[in-house]
Amino acid sequence: MQWLVGPDPRGEGDEPDVRFSFANERTFLAWNRTALALIGVGLAVANLLPPFRVVGGRRIVAIPLILLGGYVSLRSLRDWAANERAIRTATPLPRSPLVVVLTAVVFLVAVLAVALGAFATR
Repeated sequence: MQWLVGPDPRGEGDEPDVRFSFANERTFLAWNRTALALIGVGLAVANLLPPFRVVGGRRIVAIPLILLGGYVSLRSLRDWAANERAIRTATPLPRSPLVVVLTAVVFLVAVLAVALGAFATR
């Protein structure tokens, strides 16, 4: 994955503590488990929930979850690379919008699901 992170500017033999890279990788893998869960829940909503009175109601709830799962997966790769670069250059870790985006979309989908479930069921 050198092409994602770039060369180590400190030269050979000056590797950072491997525990930081391992922690960064564990975080990346955790975000990808979250992405897979979002996609799985989106597919379950689309296929297993009883239909709402609103046409396409299940899709209205499912599609944002599936798209969010795809976004989380791609963004986690970008964040992993940026964090790895920061670790190797001994610079501050960059901030990520991932937590805010995830929270906002899950909250909005929950409100939407409650509205559809409470006011538009058969």
